[in-house]
Amino acid sequence: MILWENRLFLFVKSFGIDTSFISKNEHPLGLYFLEVGSSVRASRIAYNRLNGSFANIKPEKIDWKKALEGYQYFHWTGISPGISESAYESLKEGLQTARELGIEVTTDPAYRSNLWKYGKNGNEILKELVSYSTIFIGGVNEINEILGTQFYSDKEGFIEACKELKEQIPSIHKIFDKIRIGVTASSQQTQGRALVEENYFETELLEVNPVVDRIGTGDAFAAGLIYGLINFDEEKALKFANAACAIKHTILGDINYCSAEDILEVMNGDSGGRIKR
Repeated sequence: MILWENRLFLFVKSFGIDTSFISKNEHPLGLYFLEVGSSVRASRIAYNRLNGSFANIKPEKIDWKKALEGYQYFHWTGISPGISESAYESLKEGLQTARELGIEVTTDPAYRSNLWKYGKNGNEILKELVSYSTIFIGGVNEINEILGTQFYSDKEGFIEACKELKEQIPSIHKIFDKIRIGVTASSQQTQGRALVEENYFETELLEVNPVVDRIGTGDAFAAGLIYGLINFDEEKALKFANAACAIKHTILGDINYCSAEDILEVMNGDSGGRIKR
C-alpha cells in the first residue's frame, strides 16, 4: 500500500503538481470501468465512486487558505458535490475561501442524476455553488438544468441563456461552451463558443477521425481554457481549449499528455499528423 501510494504521488508530482495538500483517508480511490465503443456502438462506463476516498473527504481536513494561497484560479465540476454531502460541504468551504481571496473560480457544473444519492436536490446545490463562481464552462443544457429554463441550443438560444444566467447569478462574467458533434463513436467534431461581457465569438470546427479515446475531453477543454485565459486573450483561449479538447480524443486514457506547443500547432491548423523527427 505504501509503495503504491508513493508511486501515485510521484506520478502526480511528475506533472509539476503540488501534492502537499492532498488529504488521505482509509478509503480506496474511486474506479470506473470503460467499455470502448467503435463506429455505431457507443462506449459505456460503470462507476465505483460512492465508497471511494473522495466521497469520504471531511471539510476539516483541508486548510483552504493555505491550499489556495498564491493561486489565480480555482476549478470545480458538478461531479464533486454530487458524490456525497461531505464532498459538497468541503467544496463549498473552498469556494467561500476562494471568493474571500479574490481568486477567479471556473466551473463545469455537469449534472449527473445518478450521482445524487444523499437527499439533496442536485440542481439547487449546483446553482448555489455556481453563485460563488466567476467563469462558467458549459452550454445551454447546463444552464437549463441549473435555472430550470428551456432555451434552445442554437446561437440565439445560447446567447439568451447566457444573459439569463448572468442576470440570475451576477458573479458570472464569462461563459465558454464546448460543442461536440458525434458522427459516430469513432468520428467526432468539436467547436467552442463564448459570451464574454456582451461579445459572442466561436471557433472553427475541428474533426477527429478516428477517435482513440473521448474520456477526459471535457476536462481537457477546461484545462486548456484556464491555461489560455492565463496566457492569451479570451478568443485565443477558446481556440486553445477547443484544440486541447480535439487532441485529447487521440490519446488513450483520461489525461491529456500533450504539451502547449502540440496544442498550439493543432490550433494553428497543423493537423496533418506528419511524423516529427
